[in-house]
Amino acid sequence: MSNDQNAPRLSFEFFPPKTPEGKTKLLKVREDLSELNPEFFSVTYGAGGSTRDNTKGIVTELRDQGIDVAPHLSFGGDTEDTIKELISEYQAAGVKRIVALRGDMPSGMGGSFQMVYANQLVAFIREHFGDHFELEVAAYPEIHPEAPSYDDDIRYLKGKFDAGANSAITQYFYSPDAFFYFMDQCQNAGITQPIYPGIMPILNYKNLVRFSDNCGADIPRWLRQRLESFGDDTASLQAFGLDLVTELCEVLLDNGAPGLHFYTMNQTEPTATIVRNLGLSGS
Repeated sequence: MSNDQNAPRLSFEFFPPKTPEGKTKLLKVREDLSELNPEFFSVTYGAGGSTRDNTKGIVTELRDQGIDVAPHLSFGGDTEDTIKELISEYQAAGVKRIVALRGDMPSGMGGSFQMVYANQLVAFIREHFGDHFELEVAAYPEIHPEAPSYDDDIRYLKGKFDAGANSAITQYFYSPDAFFYFMDQCQNAGITQPIYPGIMPILNYKNLVRFSDNCGADIPRWLRQRLESFGDDTASLQAFGLDLVTELCEVLLDNGAPGLHFYTMNQTEPTATIVRNLGLSGS
């Protein structure tokens, strides 16, 4: 892991594998990406805690290998006691960082599902575990799709920090101007904690559109047109995406972003090439 205090912070996100083959592949990807000296890896948590056991399994396995890993966590449909027990298990395993989220409503829960917001989860963790954990929360430069307004969403983010969060990781985006405007508005709201841009490499156009439509991330019209133009030429699309995302990262870092959080999709490439292109591999 990186020891250079002045280097931008790098972190890499995984989702919990569903099959033994997926797990074997993920552990190899983790080994490859560890060569880039990230501060930590994170492991996502399905809607309503639907991947809770898979998430815990991969987190504890990585911790057993001496890896700094941050589980994503939301209350989901679980009780406070269940979540407290899970956090206690993470603490006992040596986990020192948690990504605290509101989480998504699982399908089929309907009106019986009580949404608990991220600021409440942050406050809950601080109440029961003090300052043991570094707490990361989510931020939305292009604004959460359910937010009533831009200002409301900034206020919600400040509420997470006021509850005790240390820093935030953003939803991915492809417009640096959206991020810089967002950062200006956060500063105006009195937010001083670091906010790390989330970076989504471009691997597959249809998957990217599906992800983006689901989570409210914007793909600018010019970029949609360009990606569509590659058709089935995956190699050319990925080469274009590699250049585009590398340039995005350069602009962000050159203008003061404190680091980068990569949504790896459980793959070594193109994340590793982008990081090396940026000269951040520590090698």
